[in-house]
Amino acid sequence: MKKIEQISLNSDLLRAFVTIAEQGHLTLASERLNRTQSALSVQLRKLESGINAKLFERHPKGMKLTPDGEKLLPIAQGILADLYRAQSLFEHPLHGKVRVGIPDHYDDMIFETVLSDFGKSYPLLDIFVKSGCSAGFPAAIEDGRLDIAVVATPEPGAHDLLEIEANHWVESDTFDHDPGEPVPLAVLDRGCWWSRLPVVLLSKQERAFNVKFRSESFSNLRCAIRAGLAIGVLPARAVQSGMRIARPERGLPKLPAMTQSIVVSPDAPAEITGAIVTALRQGLFENGNAA
Repeated sequence: MKKIEQISLNSDLLRAFVTIAEQGHLTLASERLNRTQSALSVQLRKLESGINAKLFERHPKGMKLTPDGEKLLPIAQGILADLYRAQSLFEHPLHGKVRVGIPDHYDDMIFETVLSDFGKSYPLLDIFVKSGCSAGFPAAIEDGRLDIAVVATPEPGAHDLLEIEANHWVESDTFDHDPGEPVPLAVLDRGCWWSRLPVVLLSKQERAFNVKFRSESFSNLRCAIRAGLAIGVLPARAVQSGMRIARPERGLPKLPAMTQSIVVSPDAPAEITGAIVTALRQGLFENGNAA
């Protein structure tokens, strides 16, 4: 018998693995799946034995993916998303209303493809999308203006992890700058942690800079960078043609990654928000890992 025929990768094992990875803790994962910790541990050992790989490192604060676990996670998420879609074909169609918040640097991918295709798949579902700075989304969830949102934070929090996205110093393909001169800077004028990031890091480095462009619009920020007006910080998924990651010899400070998490209102319709979460994960999987 071939080795691949001996491996049983059923959906329960993959769902247990994905939930542990997303929650980062066996206790939280067991609560989410309504299973005992011992049962989840057995499933995890069975999966690791089946593929002959260690998927997690245990530490005092919870569970951390190994390199093999990081490779498996997007594949497992994609498989579960496909299974969900296959099952939904034979269930009653979703209907009702849902309000979704997405960061505006996701517009080109999430808004134009994932949510558009999702809406076409569920014509009876009324989808309202708010695109913009995600800093205000948690408050909008809390006071009932949004049902589900993708929120960017500097590090993982209590919500479901969607992805960890790298940030880059970005310049135009033709940008040229004298290293002896202050760094010409384009910044997003929103007051959140991410928009303050370039100024804070350059100040800590005691590097001279000159803010040449400010805008509340993410698309305008990208235009200023692409036009060669200044250097700016962009999430990996926002880097477009006509831009390049700034050359290492510029000596710009290292940027932290951005954690994209899913926040869901406890009053939101679970079936609808669950389907949207699945669509988001599948869309990111199909468009590659931003980190």
